[in-house]
Amino acid sequence: MATLLHIDSSVFPGGASASRAVTETFRKTWEEQHPQSTVIYRDLSADPVPHITAHAHTAGFAAPDAHTPEQAAAFAQRIKLIEELEQADAVLIGAPMYNYTIPSTLKAWLDNVILFGRTSGENPSAKGTPVTVVASRGGSYAPGTPKEPYEYVQNYLTATLAGMLALDLDFIVPELTMAPHIPAMTELVPLFETSRERAFQEATAKAKALAERLAA
Repeated sequence: MATLLHIDSSVFPGGASASRAVTETFRKTWEEQHPQSTVIYRDLSADPVPHITAHAHTAGFAAPDAHTPEQAAAFAQRIKLIEELEQADAVLIGAPMYNYTIPSTLKAWLDNVILFGRTSGENPSAKGTPVTVVASRGGSYAPGTPKEPYEYVQNYLTATLAGMLALDLDFIVPELTMAPHIPAMTELVPLFETSRERAFQEATAKAKALAERLAA
């Protein structure tokens, strides 16, 4: 029975969030394909994980029997998040762009699960696990656009998810999501609608393909 780790980080609820709408489509398709599957869900906006602390950080470089009580408590929280990642057969992450990068809550999750010698290093414990990231953004930061140099979401997540954790990374990128709300972007609404529809189609197709891949 397959396990999906689903993480949302948008501060906006439900349909008000472009990333949540697409991850919901992916998850529903996944559950249709895997009706007996397990879904581990974390809403990092509603229930944020602790930001990394000195105790949690230093505990990662010390033997468990040498941990102070403070280190042991902080490290236990990290281990819970790490084990959720390790037991997942697939990972789904909603990563909207805020001020050119990911939400701080998602950064906190990454800081907790990246543990050298376990999830990163020579033999990362979740290596090869497929991860689909819905990287929504209000404008466009695609290659060739004026704001391309300010794209720090895909670049950063490629470095951490694919580089450090060695996950099998794939992106879905709904863009121009602010076009319907900003008068100066009105002429871009058709491009937004095309991007949104493509994102939903990709979410459905990728979820089905992944379900088939894991069932094989």
